[in-house]
Amino acid sequence: MNKTIKRIISYTLIIGVLIIIIGYRAEWFSQEGTVENRTEKGDEVLPVSVFVVSPGGLTDLIVASGTVLANEEVQLSAEEAGRITSINFVEGSTVKKGAVLVAINDSELVAQLNKVKYNQKLAEEREQRSRTLLQKEAVSQEEYDRMLTDLNTVKAEASLIMAQLEKTKIIAPFTGTIGLRQVSEGAFVTPGQRIATLTQLQPVKIEFSVPERFAQSVTKNSKIKFTMEGDTNKYTAEVYAVEPSIDPSTRSVSVRALHPNKNHELRPGSFARIEFKLNHMENALQVPAQAVIPELGGYKVFKISNGMAVQAEISVGIRTSEMVQVTQGLNPGDTVITTGILQLRNGMRVSISNISE
Repeated sequence: MNKTIKRIISYTLIIGVLIIIIGYRAEWFSQEGTVENRTEKGDEVLPVSVFVVSPGGLTDLIVASGTVLANEEVQLSAEEAGRITSINFVEGSTVKKGAVLVAINDSELVAQLNKVKYNQKLAEEREQRSRTLLQKEAVSQEEYDRMLTDLNTVKAEASLIMAQLEKTKIIAPFTGTIGLRQVSEGAFVTPGQRIATLTQLQPVKIEFSVPERFAQSVTKNSKIKFTMEGDTNKYTAEVYAVEPSIDPSTRSVSVRALHPNKNHELRPGSFARIEFKLNHMENALQVPAQAVIPELGGYKVFKISNGMAVQAEISVGIRTSEMVQVTQGLNPGDTVITTGILQLRNGMRVSISNISE
């Protein structure tokens, strides 16, 4: 019985020792693999694109959205109710200032005017006779004044009817292009009813807004450039007016510029992308915008030194959509990393795969 117990104890001890040895070796191999992985990771080289810093010209631009407006635009409408007797324009055509575009039936007013003219002629003859008699003291001053008042009353009636007759004609207030008509000849129109729209397309206005901090930079006679949706051409315009007050809701100021539009290539209501040049620097150190990393209290970039990524704190100046001016932190000739920014760490080994200009 004692021998059996001794055997069991011996076997147990042997098995325990083997388990300890196996566990130790497994842990040793695991640690060895980790060390090897860390070594491999530490030796990893990240391929990156770079930009060599050098002085160059940099233009500070304001980029804004704008709208093309007609130089002049008016909705033609009737002032008096009546039936349209003639329409004297072709839709989409150019009409001259002062042209009669639409005529409304005026036969009743013409008849009234003829009647008043006969009365006016009679009143003029009476006034003339009365004036002659007054000079001879054959009539009193009161009698003459009554005749003169009658004449002036008739003249006033004639002027009133003539003013009403003017309202039966719709006249072009300026030279422009007339749009689609909304009525037909013979239709009865009422005051204020829209008949057509007259638009002056030469020149056109470009309206846009700039932030409050740039309000002093945009002045009368300033030049702007703009592009249109779906159009690769660049157009120019000259600022002719700036809103004197700042919009408190948007903290911006409205600006209008004129473009000649000689070929009628621009249409009112179109979207315009405005570029306004604030200033230009000839020898500005600059880096691509994607290389600059904003952080709390400033900006940084990664540059290459001895094959490693080195973090550099920088101060920035003006910026465009593609480039950023660096005022402090970099020198001409520094090589700045422009790709793989999120993977970079200070001191990480890198290799140059592309040099951008």
